[in-house]
Amino acid sequence: MKFFSTATLLLATGAAAPAVAQTSAALTDQIARLSAQQEAKVIAWRRDIHQHPELGNQETRTAALVAEHLRKLGLEVQTGVARTGVVALLKGGKPGPVVALRADMDALPVTENNNLPFASKATTTYNGQPVGVMHACGHDTHVAMLLGAAEVLSQLKKDLPGTVKFIFQPAEEGSLPGEEGGARLMVKQGVLQNPKVDAIFGVHIQAQTEVGKVSYRPEGEMASSDVFNIKVKGKSAHGAYPWLAVDPVVTAAQIIMGLQTIVSRQAELTEDAAVLTVGMVHGGVRNNIIPEQVELTGTIRCLNKEMQQKIWAAVRRTAKGIAESAGATAEVSIENYAPITYNDPRLTEQMLPSLRRAAGPSNVVLQKAVTGAEDFAFYQEKVPGVFVFVGGMPKGKNPADTAPHHTPGFFIDESGLTLGVKTLTTLAVDYLNGKK
Repeated sequence: MKFFSTATLLLATGAAAPAVAQTSAALTDQIARLSAQQEAKVIAWRRDIHQHPELGNQETRTAALVAEHLRKLGLEVQTGVARTGVVALLKGGKPGPVVALRADMDALPVTENNNLPFASKATTTYNGQPVGVMHACGHDTHVAMLLGAAEVLSQLKKDLPGTVKFIFQPAEEGSLPGEEGGARLMVKQGVLQNPKVDAIFGVHIQAQTEVGKVSYRPEGEMASSDVFNIKVKGKSAHGAYPWLAVDPVVTAAQIIMGLQTIVSRQAELTEDAAVLTVGMVHGGVRNNIIPEQVELTGTIRCLNKEMQQKIWAAVRRTAKGIAESAGATAEVSIENYAPITYNDPRLTEQMLPSLRRAAGPSNVVLQKAVTGAEDFAFYQEKVPGVFVFVGGMPKGKNPADTAPHHTPGFFIDESGLTLGVKTLTTLAVDYLNGKK
């Protein structure tokens, strides 16, 4: 059985990594000092953005704030990328490669219940329902940390051998129905070209990881995310005469139960984890009418492309087979929202010393795979990339007692943001200095 790849074992045991030009102790200290000096600004940016959240493809205020600051730093700034995205270039004083740093900007349709002076009061209508708008996944901190890193790197500009491309991305959480957006659209519009990006790095705040810690995983770090939709079509009849119907409600219930056996009985879980969840069931308008159709919608999460394809096939086979056995039909569609977030093993190994310099050797942790998804994966399909997590949980707190991401009580300890600035800056500086 496969437990860890060779690359994973090398990282976990501290085996030799590819040769990299080591950042001097003086420069390491300078990055730490400059990052610490940004703390008040970073917290202020974060609170401002948190108090004024915007959903995907609607981040106009956030984008304007970002563009204004980047222009003040003297960077080349492009706005309106993938609708509301902002891209900026910092050209170092010496020739060299191009490294990209990415932050996502969008909020979620969640009503905040934190008692904070800067808590969100914003509201919207989402999928026909009134709801609040909240940065319930920490994207406000991502924007603030990358703005801080841009300021630090600007102060190191004359000594940088290469170019840093800053990518402030909209719609990581997805777009409204019928809209395209996020990393997929940014890649399509050429964000990794002109100049061509050699490597990309990103950080994500983590509410269940203690402040001061950085966690990482080579290869499959976060799962792919697929949306499936199943339309079960039968024959309508009066609820008092079910023998005159082909009942799509009962058939849909059987399909839901059948889908549960795909992961539990058909997926080789010793290889990688997988998740299949039915999240929405829609059908019927009245208690005594058997409807003609029931619609099921859900998500599939995989860490292995081969397993992903097998589960797709199993969903189609299960739904269609159960429907046919009941005299009904099932139309199945599956759409990929995000690929597997795949940290390039060699680049991860190369940059591990950078993470340890930024956080301290004992604070860099090899983590388990995550079944959540990230559209950062679209960049990693085109260029080598590494995505890491930065702790945002107050020290000494039990992770089980903290509100998860995407919930109304989601909370971040702002004392952890400086490490995010330092991590982004160190990764960029070390990559530019080490790439030959």
